[in-house]
Amino acid sequence: MKLWITLLLASLSSGLAMAAPKPCEELKQEIEVKIQAAGVASYTLEIVPNAEVEDPGMVVGSCDGGSKKIIYQRND
Repeated sequence: MKLWITLLLASLSSGLAMAAPKPCEELKQEIEVKIQAAGVASYTLEIVPNAEVEDPGMVVGSCDGGSKKIIYQRND
């Protein structure tokens, strides 16, 4: 019974953390780390309001409660 309660509390607390809106600058930094780890040398990440998203295929993240998107563009 104790194990079940512990698992329930752990899943609830992780679910709440995932539901919290992430600040755009924080998410952008996390994405930059992943891109650099993949060896991409030249790229642009831009934070834009949802209304300014022209190509949904360029969106790599959503932040500020879903009101903004992070756009990735690889520079060749």
